[in-house]
Amino acid sequence: MLDRLNQAMDRIEQNLDGTVDAADLARTAYTSEYHLRRMFSALAGMPLSEYIRRRRLTVAGAEVLSGDATLLEIAVRYGYGSGEAFARAFRAMHGVGPGEARRTGAALVSQPRLTFHLTLEGSRSMHYRVIDRPAFTVTGFKTRIPLVHSGPNRAIIDFVRGLDKPAVEHLGKLSDQEPRGVVAVCDDLDPSRAEGTELDYYHAVITSGLAPAPAPEGTTTLPVPPGTWAVFTTSGPAPEAVQELWRDVFTEWFPSNPYRTRPGPEILRTALSDDGTKADAELWLPVERESTR
Repeated sequence: MLDRLNQAMDRIEQNLDGTVDAADLARTAYTSEYHLRRMFSALAGMPLSEYIRRRRLTVAGAEVLSGDATLLEIAVRYGYGSGEAFARAFRAMHGVGPGEARRTGAALVSQPRLTFHLTLEGSRSMHYRVIDRPAFTVTGFKTRIPLVHSGPNRAIIDFVRGLDKPAVEHLGKLSDQEPRGVVAVCDDLDPSRAEGTELDYYHAVITSGLAPAPAPEGTTTLPVPPGTWAVFTTSGPAPEAVQELWRDVFTEWFPSNPYRTRPGPEILRTALSDDGTKADAELWLPVERESTR
């Protein structure tokens, strides 16, 4: 997988002054565009589109300083429809406009070319299982929240605290499928997984769709089709253990196993200690086997 990702990085470099097609990069990496975007974001710490933009502006910056082409020629070469659009993007990254940079020889910002390497540590093993599940239903209270990579997500905390406790207790009794009990479900995430992008969050239960009693008022349902799921477990400080588990799944497990993500909700079951400082967690991710070529 890492060799294929590096081949995709080569494709980006070859097309910085043309069209960089994410679907073509995915074919180079022998995976889906959906999985490529998620894998890249987890490994690189930035969305694929942001990396491409920064690499273009890095190379464009060198051409601005060289003075061999007009600023408009450089803008068009790197995909900007006007000198004004190029100047705005250039200033946003470099902190100075292209004209001023050329006149003064200002110091610019450089986005290094990324190359992925595998580091062998061997200090821990990941505990997981892969199972096939029939269709099920997510039933719960839903809101729209921003994605937070590290630390508490205040939007989730405030949303859950604002829910009616008897209604949540009643909801919990409707759980009749794994993972049992009230769970956190994230759906409709931006493929870039960029900090601050929004997603649908459900404080919910997993049911067969044949609940023995009506769901509480204000809940909504999310039908989930049959599919394969990878289930990961962890224990440790809250919320760091859960956030580190998600990171490790994408940076360690996926590159080492013949699976890729597929569209679908992510499900997290968390059991907190009495003081709320430690968590036992189970993370469910929709996956499919990588095709062999």
